[in-house]
Amino acid sequence: MHYIVCVKQVPNTTEIKIDPKTNTLVREGVESILNPFDAYAVEEAVRLKEKYGGTVTAISMGPNQCETTLRETVSLGVDNIILLSDRRFAGADTLATSLTLAAAIRKIGDYTLILTGQQAIDGDTGQVGPGIAAHLKIPQTCYVRKIESFSENSAVVERLLEDGYDRISMQLPAVISVVKEINVPRLPSLRGKKNAKTAVLTVWNCDDLGLNEKETGLNGSPTQVMSIFSPHHEKQVEKFEGNSDEAVELIIEHLSKLTHR
Repeated sequence: MHYIVCVKQVPNTTEIKIDPKTNTLVREGVESILNPFDAYAVEEAVRLKEKYGGTVTAISMGPNQCETTLRETVSLGVDNIILLSDRRFAGADTLATSLTLAAAIRKIGDYTLILTGQQAIDGDTGQVGPGIAAHLKIPQTCYVRKIESFSENSAVVERLLEDGYDRISMQLPAVISVVKEINVPRLPSLRGKKNAKTAVLTVWNCDDLGLNEKETGLNGSPTQVMSIFSPHHEKQVEKFEGNSDEAVELIIEHLSKLTHR
C-alpha cells in the first residue's frame, strides 16, 4: 500500500501579500503554515498506514521554504517527502498545479490512494484534487468524511452533503479530497520531530518531471488574476418617523416605488 498526500504551504492569513505586477501571492519572506485542511489528509493517510500497512509520501509544489512544511508532515508520521520546486512552476493556477502534481505522482508510479484537503485557504477552489484525478485518468471523490472500508483494489467512502451523505464504492487507485469531519489531526511526537530533522528530501524540477515549461506555471495557466482589490461596501439608510401605523404606510409606499422602478 502506498498513500500519497498532496500538501500546500500557505501564507498565514494575517500575513498575505500580493505582488502588484503579477497579482500573485508573495511567498518569500512571508510566514507560512501547512494548509489547515491538508492536515486532515495527512492524518488520514497515516491512520491508513497504521491500520493496513504501507508507506506514506507527502508531495508539495513551491519554493525551497516549503521544505519546512514537508518536514512537519514527517513529524506526524509521513515516511517520504518530495518537493517540486522550479521557477517555471511559479504562478500556476489549479490546472497547471494539478498537472505538475500528477506528473510527480506518475513518476513515483506505485500508489494506492492519493489524498488532498478539501481546499487551500489561500485559494478556496477545491479544484486541485479533481484535477489530479483527471490528469491521471483515475476515479475521485470530494468531501470525504469517512473511509468505511479499504483494500488494495477498492474502498467505500462517505461523501458529505448539505443534508446528509452519500456512500460510494471506488476502484483503486483513486483520489479523495477529505473534509475536517474525517478525523482529529494528531500532534507531532518527540520521535517524529527527530525523524523530521533527518528525513531525506527529494527535490524534482520541471525537467525531472518531463514537463514542457509551456505547460507549467503562468505559461500553462489559462486562468490568471487580472486585478485584486478590497470590495467597497456602500449602505443607504432611510428613517421613517411617526406612529406605527404611519410608519407602516410610509414603508409600503417606499417599497411600492422601488418595485415599479
